[in-house]
Amino acid sequence: MTTVREQENKEAMAFYREALQLLEESGAQYMLGGAFAIFHHTGIFRNTKDLDVFCPASEYPKILKYFASKGYQTELTDIRWLAKIFKDDFYIDILFDTPNGVCHIDDEWLQRAHPADFMGFPVKMLSPEELVLCKIYVQNRERFDGADINHILLKQGKNLDWKRLARKMDLHWHLLLSQILSFQFVYPSEFHAIIPKWLFDELLRKAAEQYELPAPMEKVCRGPVIDQSQYEIDIREWGYKTCTIKTI
Repeated sequence: MTTVREQENKEAMAFYREALQLLEESGAQYMLGGAFAIFHHTGIFRNTKDLDVFCPASEYPKILKYFASKGYQTELTDIRWLAKIFKDDFYIDILFDTPNGVCHIDDEWLQRAHPADFMGFPVKMLSPEELVLCKIYVQNRERFDGADINHILLKQGKNLDWKRLARKMDLHWHLLLSQILSFQFVYPSEFHAIIPKWLFDELLRKAAEQYELPAPMEKVCRGPVIDQSQYEIDIREWGYKTCTIKTI
């Protein structure tokens, strides 16, 4: 007898296959992220009812129009970064930027994506560097992706393009240092072989240097870069200014 969970998994697999077929037919350039990219890079599998599709902003109209022509419900959820496609209890998130406007998805992401076979379809998975870049800014009450990043570093860190990741994180290097310290704490027997010492030394130098620099003239709270809700009081009531986001 088929259980409820088995039936749900069967329906989910059918949805993913149909979605991938339509994505291929749409002719759009895209990458898979989310749970399936985590599985690809770490081997950790999670049941999910959604498919995370990343693409340059020029590609999402093509995807939405094609799915709409096939009877799917489509939604431009936030013109700055997110669209959605629905079918029954399942949905596709189409991400062409991020909520904080930091991770600008461009052709470089497509060029560095990993080719993979997913349910019989040739697809591109987000590279581990881009996956870290997306997840390192997710630090809110409802969701914190630090463990995902640590697992990515554990499984892919020896082959990671650390210079590229450091360059991408240059504006917000504090977050990279914080994640590296977390990795050291979680994996004391692994970090020596995975985290480049040159990077750790450079980030520590930057952290120490902050005390040699004058304090900013304006009261700035960078909290909204990693959590768009919990730091709202700082901006609305406590007189802090949020920082201007620079795309990378």
